[in-house]
Amino acid sequence: QVQLVESGGGLVQPGGSLRLSCAASGNIFSIHAMGWYRQAPGKQRELVAAITSGGLTTYTDSVKGRFTISRDNAKNTVYLQMNSLKHEDTAVYYCNALLRVWVHSAPGDYWGQGTQVTVSS
Repeated sequence: QVQLVESGGGLVQPGGSLRLSCAASGNIFSIHAMGWYRQAPGKQRELVAAITSGGLTTYTDSVKGRFTISRDNAKNTVYLQMNSLKHEDTAVYYCNALLRVWVHSAPGDYWGQGTQVTVSS
């Protein structure tokens, strides 16, 4: 089994910062990419940022310049540093990993349970 455990969410004032962490554990052969998605009430889940095993990153336009994704491959952990937070960043943030559980298996998507981020004064 594979588990993705997130931490670091919470309540923060506009302009503040939070750092999310997500650690993958279990029967993992290799991780191709890890990322963060978010879902606000009444909206579809959207990609926030992602990073490949080689360090290539992508961000949704609304967070460019404010959020930074990073990864510790040795710990199978991905981080999301969120600065200059805005009300519209309020959402449940989900960790995602595209990984193989075995050398001959196809890559599959795995998800964390989600962590709430609330930006409010």
